[in-house]
Amino acid sequence: MSRLAQTEGLTDIQREILSTVRDFVDKEILPVATELEHRDEYPTAIVEGLKELGIFGLMIPEEYGGLGESLLTYALCVEEIARGWMSVSGIINTHFIVAYMLKQHGTQEQKDYFLPKMALGEIRGAFSMSEPGLGSDVSAISSKAVRDGDDYVLGGQKMWLTNGGSSTLVAVLCRTPEGAEEGAAPHKSMTTFLVEKEPGFGEVRPGLTIPGKIEKMGYKGVDTTELIMDGLRIPADRVLGGSPNRGFYQMMDGVEVGRVNVAARGCGVAQRAFELGVAYAQERHTFGKAIAQHQAIQFKLAEMGTKVEAAHAMMVNAARKKDAGARNDLEAGMAKYLASEYCKEVVEDAFRIHGGYGFSKEYEIERLYREAPMLLIGEGTAEIQKMIIGRRLLEEYRTQG
Repeated sequence: MSRLAQTEGLTDIQREILSTVRDFVDKEILPVATELEHRDEYPTAIVEGLKELGIFGLMIPEEYGGLGESLLTYALCVEEIARGWMSVSGIINTHFIVAYMLKQHGTQEQKDYFLPKMALGEIRGAFSMSEPGLGSDVSAISSKAVRDGDDYVLGGQKMWLTNGGSSTLVAVLCRTPEGAEEGAAPHKSMTTFLVEKEPGFGEVRPGLTIPGKIEKMGYKGVDTTELIMDGLRIPADRVLGGSPNRGFYQMMDGVEVGRVNVAARGCGVAQRAFELGVAYAQERHTFGKAIAQHQAIQFKLAEMGTKVEAAHAMMVNAARKKDAGARNDLEAGMAKYLASEYCKEVVEDAFRIHGGYGFSKEYEIERLYREAPMLLIGEGTAEIQKMIIGRRLLEEYRTQG
């Protein structure tokens, strides 16, 4: 284990799980990640290996065939996996958000049907809130679901769907105004639907089309797609929790888990960037000595190491608060904001330490340099996090009179 980003108070089982995941990352992910990323190739063998390790069932309760582990364990595993290749952690993240939402909000029938298959990785989850014209303004979604007998008919277009092609279950947020109270706020007329589909692209079930992968500057390998619904019929028993117009709260609960995940990804990528920077600084010589002996480089390493340590501590705090059953939107927002910003800065400093070689695709830091910016916008932009943090701080420090 590295000297940075250690976590106190872990159980023997947690340490064993993390050791197993780290070995898998070192042996199965790091040696192939850059090659697969350059080809934008889905990491099928890696995903199958994670299935065998039980990672897809990590947080799913034991009664449904999972390991029943905590959000902290999951976040630390994500940190290790992102250290190997951030795209792989993205494949897991959306799956876990859906599994978490089912565990917290699903009907008993929904839990019994979906969770055992999700624990094995047989059903793979994705979730969808964003739309082409609204960005972070979730309350403005226009995708709509209309009740028609025992079904709902869904229509609209979704955007930025991670695992859109490879998933077989998508939690989709749509507007359901007919069932809402008159004059209700927009976020109180939204429903989460559990949409089962075939993997792949094109029309994956009647009324549902996944057009193809969106080309991206980084975060390759994992498929990011649009989702188009046109007369998509979904049975009423596939409304998450069985009752309409609770979707916004369900999704926001899931996103809190997702923000801890993104913070963990930032920690993992930053750790890898530090490892690459500190190793290269000891190998590369200028003016008769290793560049690590130059004070300018030592200052960079000091700043990088401090940022890695600080981001990890905030991520662990946010996960532990959620595990304790407490509200953690403030802590998750802070952790996501800090970890993503620090990740970008640590990656850039490692890039600078590499000099001209950092610009070469032969060096791993080039991949990290393209991956880090996604963390600034995923699961809510840095600006959205600051809005959440500011509002929560004002709640906590409200003055009287």
